Amino acid sequence: MPFDVTRDSLTGLVGRDAARTRLAEWLSEGVQVHALLIGLRRFDAVNLAYGAAAGDTALIESAARLKHFVADELEGSWLVARSSGGQFLLVSSEPCSRERWQLVATQLLDALSRPIAAVGGTLRLSPRAALLRGLDGEGADSMLDRLGHALDTLVTQPGRRLAWADGEGTRPGRSAAQLEADLLQALDRDEIEVLFQPQYACGTDRLIGAEALARWNHPTLGRIGAGGLFAIAERTDHVPQLSRHIARIALTAATRWPGDLRLSLNVTPNDLAAGDFGVSFAALVKASRFPTWRLTLEVTEQVLLADVAAAATAFNGLAASGIKFALDDFGAGFCNFRYLKLLPLDYLKLDRSMIEGVATDARDLAVLRAIIAMARALDLAIIVEGVETEAQRLLAAAEACFAYQGFLRSPPLAASAFLTDASA
Repeated sequence: MPFDVTRDSLTGLVGRDAARTRLAEWLSEGVQVHALLIGLRRFDAVNLAYGAAAGDTALIESAARLKHFVADELEGSWLVARSSGGQFLLVSSEPCSRERWQLVATQLLDALSRPIAAVGGTLRLSPRAALLRGLDGEGADSMLDRLGHALDTLVTQPGRRLAWADGEGTRPGRSAAQLEADLLQALDRDEIEVLFQPQYACGTDRLIGAEALARWNHPTLGRIGAGGLFAIAERTDHVPQLSRHIARIALTAATRWPGDLRLSLNVTPNDLAAGDFGVSFAALVKASRFPTWRLTLEVTEQVLLADVAAAATAFNGLAASGIKFALDDFGAGFCNFRYLKLLPLDYLKLDRSMIEGVATDARDLAVLRAIIAMARALDLAIIVEGVETEAQRLLAAAEACFAYQGFLRSPPLAASAFLTDASA
């Protein structure tokens, strides 16, 4: 869970001083921590070439991607801070191996490297990161100094993206080829687990369904979240195979759910790139015997960027069978409102950043209300994710949002645990 304290006015992230204070508290409590200091190379060039407004856009989008990645990939306590300029600090108390932490850093840099749409053009940043695992008895200032020094060494080494702050070179760990081979075996070894994030009606607080989330229980590296899992699958060109595997597991589990509980599944860009996605997915659902009217497919803007027309064709065919569609992570990036016109959408699923400050910030609340008004005009229901406080839940209910999910009520659950809760 994130630590919420005084935030940077531009990105909404925890400030450096607040992060140092919290880090010191963790260390004084004997918590083992891991840390990353991320620097956006070429950030000054963006300001010079495109102007300060474009630089601000790059920071805001990078912060949003960072928060979204961390919330999806890490467990336990964590904090994300804007350190200074184009630098961000991530600290986590999740127990993990050195190899696992390096994998997290690599995947995070990949996420931050994706092009950013801004006024004046498309921005491409080149992030780098220093990383460490805290030493016994080490203080916060020592950790931050070591991270800063390690990041500085990367400035003179343009070919490297990562540096360990303990002075050692980046250990090879498991190579990309090894991880890819591991994934192919994982599909057969039952190492891919599907968890279910419960969803609740805002008005009645009744359980109405769940979103399926994949995790890889790697025998050496430990738990790898959905982002890392699909990044590895993409390198092996096995995303469609992995997606079908996850969907099959989730649909099988959901057939045992009582009543009319809904199942939400995520669609990836690689899924849509396959020309037969609509036909093959319909066949998969039919084989599972799960009712199509209880199924929702969630799609993000990233999925639609490649070919929104192809997506519309596939979705329209599935919608005719009763399947519902949600535009996921709304508000996390730069939404093209054309999607709202072309796609057969039923829900807008608000990113957790859209609900974070609504209970205390009048501007955040005004933005939320504007989105809800637009959704009502388009006959779209609102689902809110990342609800962590009772004040957020009550506000979502007061604004007549349809449903919510988040750690306030429940973290993602194993299939057996969700079935127990659903049957209670």
